[in-house]
Amino acid sequence: MTTRHIPADLPDHIQHYIGGRFVDSIDGDTFDVLDPVTNETYLRAAAGKASDIDLAVAAAREAFVNGPWPRMLPRERARILHRIADIVESRDARLAELESFDSGLPITQALGQARRAAENFRFFADLIVAQADDAFKVPGRQMNYVNRKPIGVAGLITPWNTPFMLESWKLGPALATGNTVVLKPAEFTPLSASLWAGIFEEAGLPEGVFNLVNGLGEEAGDALVKHPDVPLISFTGESRTGQIIFANAAPFLKGLSMELGGKSPAIVFADADLEAAIDATIFGVFSLNGERCTAGSRILVERPVYDEFVERYAEQAKRVVVGDPQDPTTEVGALVHPEHYEKVMGYVEIGKGEGRLVAGGGRPEGFPTGNYVAPTVFADVPKDARIFQEEIFGPVVAITPFDTEEEALELANGVRYGLAAYVWTNDLKRSHNFAQAIEAGMVWLNSNNVRDLRTPFGGVKASGLGHEGGYRSIDFYTDQQAVHITLGKVHNPSFGKN
Repeated sequence: MTTRHIPADLPDHIQHYIGGRFVDSIDGDTFDVLDPVTNETYLRAAAGKASDIDLAVAAAREAFVNGPWPRMLPRERARILHRIADIVESRDARLAELESFDSGLPITQALGQARRAAENFRFFADLIVAQADDAFKVPGRQMNYVNRKPIGVAGLITPWNTPFMLESWKLGPALATGNTVVLKPAEFTPLSASLWAGIFEEAGLPEGVFNLVNGLGEEAGDALVKHPDVPLISFTGESRTGQIIFANAAPFLKGLSMELGGKSPAIVFADADLEAAIDATIFGVFSLNGERCTAGSRILVERPVYDEFVERYAEQAKRVVVGDPQDPTTEVGALVHPEHYEKVMGYVEIGKGEGRLVAGGGRPEGFPTGNYVAPTVFADVPKDARIFQEEIFGPVVAITPFDTEEEALELANGVRYGLAAYVWTNDLKRSHNFAQAIEAGMVWLNSNNVRDLRTPFGGVKASGLGHEGGYRSIDFYTDQQAVHITLGKVHNPSFGKN
C-alpha cells in the first residue's frame, strides 16, 4: 500500500458558525473526527447541543425578519449564488482533497461531487430568476395570482456520504428562495462543511443567513427538529432516523422533505446489452464506495443469461481497484468510519450463509488496517435473505435470477424501500410498462443514474417523503399565497338585510 497522502493545512479543530462568527460550543464540548484510512483522530469538532442550536436559530431568525436577504430581488440573490458557484468551482481540487480525506471517497469521484455542488447553486440561481407564478383570470370579473414567499428558517440535516455536494443540494434552493438556514452536517464528516462559511462570506451572503452547528444527531439534530422557530426540515439519511424526525416534527406541523434509504433493483432482461448492463451495474453499486442511496444493490437477471452475467460480473468486480482514497487510480476507497465498517462486514458474514459468494467477501489483499472492504458479490440470493431486503450501504451486491416478467416485478417491489430502479432491456414496450409498474420514485431505462436537475428526486415507501429537485425544491422552500381581486361588481350574497 502506498504512503497515506495528508492534505496540507488540515485543521485540528472545527467550530460552529453562528451569526457570522466562528464559535465553540457553549459548554466547550467536542467530539473526535477520524481518518477512515487509519481510524485515528485527526481533528476535534465542536459538539453542539440545544443551547447552541438556540443561538443559531436566533441568528437565522433575526436575519430573516430584519435582514435584507428575503427582501432582495431574485436577480440580486442569484448574483450571490453565482459567485458562490464560481468560488466552489475555483477550489474544486482542494474541496475534493479534503472531502476524500475526511470521507474515504476516491479522489476522482470527490472531484466530480465538488463540481456538481457548484452546478447546484448555478441551477437554482437561474431558476429563481426565470421563476413565473400562476395567474388566473375571469375576464371582467376576477383576477387571481400566486405570490411565493420564503418561509423562514430552514433546518438542513445532511449525511456523511458525498457531504459537500448533498449540502449544496439543500443550501442552493433554500437560499435562492430567500430563506435563512441552520445546517447540521453529519458528525462523521464535518470537514468540508466547515468551508461553506468562508465561501459564503467571500460571495457576499449577508450575516446570519447561513449558520452551521456541528454535533451528534441525537443532540444537535434533535434540537433543530424540535425547535419551534424552524418551520422546515430537510433531511437525508437513514429511514429509521427519518421516522424519529417525522414523530418529533409532528407536534409543530413542520414542513418535511426526507430522502431516506434504498435497496434499489437493477433488472436485466435476456435481450439487454449485457456489456453495458454489467458496466452500469458494477458502477452503480461500487462507486462512492457503495455508500450511495440510489445504489443498485439488488440485481435481478433473467434466467437465460443469468450464469453468463454472474460469471462476467464477478470477474469484473474482482478487478475493481481498491486503494488509497487520494490515489487517482482508486475506484473503491475506505468506508467512512469503523462503526459503519463493522456494519457492512456484519452483512458480508450474514451473506455467506444466504447466497453464493462469487467475489470479495472480506478485506482486500494488502490492506490490513483501515475501513477497506473488497467489492463483494453474492449470487443465488433468495428474496427473503437479509442481504436482499436490508440496506447495507457498502460495496456489496446481491444477484438473483428470475424466469418471468411477473416474477421480476414481484422481486423488484418486494422490499420496504422504493427510491430508484434500473431496467435493462431492448424491448421498448416492456421497458416503459415495467418502469411504470415498479414502486420507485425514479427509474432509469438502459441508463445509470444520470439525472437532470429539473426532475423530481425522491422515493416512495420507506425511501422518503416528498420530492426535491427543480420546481419541487422551490415549492418546498416557499409558501404559495393566493391573492384574489374582484374586477367588476362585488358578488356577495346578502345576509341580514330583510
